[in-house]
Amino acid sequence: MGEPPDHALGEVTRFEMLGPVRLWREGRELDPGFPQQRALLALLLAHAGRSVPTSEIVDVLWAERPPASALNVVRRYVGALRRLLEPGLPPRVPGRRLLRRTGGYLLEAATDEVDLLRFRELTRQGKRAAATGRPGTAARQFVLALEEWRGPVAMGIPASVREHVQFTAVQRELLETARLAADAALLCGHAEQALPALRRATAHDPLDESLHARLVLVLAACGLQAEALGAYEAVRRRLAHDLGLIPGTELAAAHTRVLRQDVGHRLKSGPVVHLGRPAPTTRIPTAPAPTAPIPPEPPTPGPAPLAPLAPGAGAPGLAAAGDGAPVLAAAGDGAPEFAAAGADVGGVVLRGLAASPLSDCGAPDSADGGSGPGHGAGAGAGRRVQGLGVLRPVGPGRASAGSADDRGAVHGLASAAGIHGPARTTDAPAGRGTGAFVRPAQLPSALPSFVGRVVESEWLDRAAGSAAGVVLVGGMAGIGKSTLALHWAHRATGRFPDGQLYVALRGSDPARPAVEPADALRGMLAALGVPESRMPDGPDALTGMYRTLLARRRVLVVLDDAVGTGQLSPLLPTGPGSLALVTSRHTLPGLVASGARPLRLAPPPAEEAYALLAARIGAGRVAAEPRAAEEIVARCGRLPLALALVAARAAGRRDFPLAAVAAGLREAHGSLDALAATREAFQGSYRLLTPDGARLFRLLARHEGPDITPAGAAALAGLPVRRARQLLGVLADAHLLTEPAPGRYTLHVLLRVFAVERAAAEGRPPGR
Repeated sequence: MGEPPDHALGEVTRFEMLGPVRLWREGRELDPGFPQQRALLALLLAHAGRSVPTSEIVDVLWAERPPASALNVVRRYVGALRRLLEPGLPPRVPGRRLLRRTGGYLLEAATDEVDLLRFRELTRQGKRAAATGRPGTAARQFVLALEEWRGPVAMGIPASVREHVQFTAVQRELLETARLAADAALLCGHAEQALPALRRATAHDPLDESLHARLVLVLAACGLQAEALGAYEAVRRRLAHDLGLIPGTELAAAHTRVLRQDVGHRLKSGPVVHLGRPAPTTRIPTAPAPTAPIPPEPPTPGPAPLAPLAPGAGAPGLAAAGDGAPVLAAAGDGAPEFAAAGADVGGVVLRGLAASPLSDCGAPDSADGGSGPGHGAGAGAGRRVQGLGVLRPVGPGRASAGSADDRGAVHGLASAAGIHGPARTTDAPAGRGTGAFVRPAQLPSALPSFVGRVVESEWLDRAAGSAAGVVLVGGMAGIGKSTLALHWAHRATGRFPDGQLYVALRGSDPARPAVEPADALRGMLAALGVPESRMPDGPDALTGMYRTLLARRRVLVVLDDAVGTGQLSPLLPTGPGSLALVTSRHTLPGLVASGARPLRLAPPPAEEAYALLAARIGAGRVAAEPRAAEEIVARCGRLPLALALVAARAAGRRDFPLAAVAAGLREAHGSLDALAATREAFQGSYRLLTPDGARLFRLLARHEGPDITPAGAAALAGLPVRRARQLLGVLADAHLLTEPAPGRYTLHVLLRVFAVERAAAEGRPPGR
């Protein structure tokens, strides 16, 4: 790599994190400091040009529990890095490299200064070339991008930090680009271009069947058939030994093609693909790969109905039309950056794309599309294509004829460039080699009297239909996160025909410890049909088996009451068809930064809270005493948990007027004696605070105004304004405060009462 040019931003001219974390200034390598300080630099590089919140920095550097001095340590690291990047900078001058932003820090760097930014830019150029039907150019750009990769991401930082989702997400980017490079190189007939990068990628992820399938094909296309068969045998043995699995459909199909010497020539142009209104899909039986017997699978429900393409919604469907007018239909979302010859994306026609070499069947199609291995009765009516559904004729004519290469699956480049299809549910059973094929149905019962949250439910519908694989529902204790999640999950079961998993993670349970990821994984694997005797040892192996089982399934995973990103990361499915629905009392910025879609719940409006009370105790009873009902709603702060507690008491004594219930709440003003379960819920959040955070929370009960600023909190607690601002941010992240406007914080009425109680219980008046 040549020396990059100097930049106006300062003297540092090169940063690297796709391997060891390193930096240079004027051609001289500098020492980034202690491992934790290197980790901070790597995190800033991963977000170069974007602000990283301080709370996220703490979450990454201390995955478990940060020390009380974490914020001071971060400031010290920032100061040391700033002096390293700009050694002549006077004290207290912010400089031009490492900038302070509201609630966080930002590293300014040009694209050609950071290896990760160069990698991403070259990958983007490769996707653009693929989208315009230039696989040769795409392959070259992808290979150039992968030349920036020199080893495991962010080497030289603590292992616990490298396992954080921020860095594993970058590693996944590298592996995905390796897949794209292989597909493009095979497509243009220059497989040798991608071979070095593909060898490196498979070494980094020895259990990724998709990568190994491409390695097998690329080796064969380079004339190394014996090595290709050896590579297949090596990964087959590793899957059997580490995970107790046999090769899946994709890897077995690659092996079959090598045996038939079906990958040693340049591929011809592929099917014509049009983006437009999705057509229904059909499925046909396919012959299993001859390499290993696959147990039979029970019937699988068909895919969820495909929604029509809404204006401006991107391309939720993909259809292919060839000479015989076959149509390839799939459901998905995201902006398509890749289409076959004749694809129309937003009025721009993209041409010249050939089909990918990977077939989704155990054996390639025959040339005439009507007989031979891989075809059953009615094969002329449809043909499976991996990740995109089934080729199926529309109107007169038959499926287009041609070589097996002409009809290979449109797979890797298409999916990564933004064209998504429904995840497969009728391929090899996800539990192959591990036990019976099981579709879990673990959702607890939903609340029968659920009312309201219409806007939030519609938001979840849209988020589930997007490319996001993780949705985070956050909010204060008792706000109704779990209730909404379960209500929506039951409504959405049709979207996930392969089942629903549920884990109560106990992140805020004051009586029991949070669930360990390994224990949660064992429970989910058991629900997926894996016998205990076949479960591997160690969290990494458990995670590998879990993600392998879900890779070809459409499963909803509900992870309730998460305590942090470290607990969640191993439990998140990575396949394109599954969705993780997470609830937490914490904002989890690391999870959001890695692509999760956040939904923050506020107390419902008064009308909705009133309707919630009516649904629990009867509309007639509420209508008979509207003033008492309004007082109950107000004294409960519209908090769903508090309203549910009061409603349960009122429902149990139907001879009591609502006015008596309201009077009881009025008399208990200043304590939560009438809402004991609410106190327990708040205690689950309070116990996780640091001593400084807990002290400020108690003191906030003394503040009389509607909101408080950092300056006001500093005066109240006798702290510097900067420290008060940090602690207010911590309380807001724990949803013990709300920040309705930048720098202005409010305390829910019941949390204010709880703060008074905690001050009294700990032997301190509210002002101490």
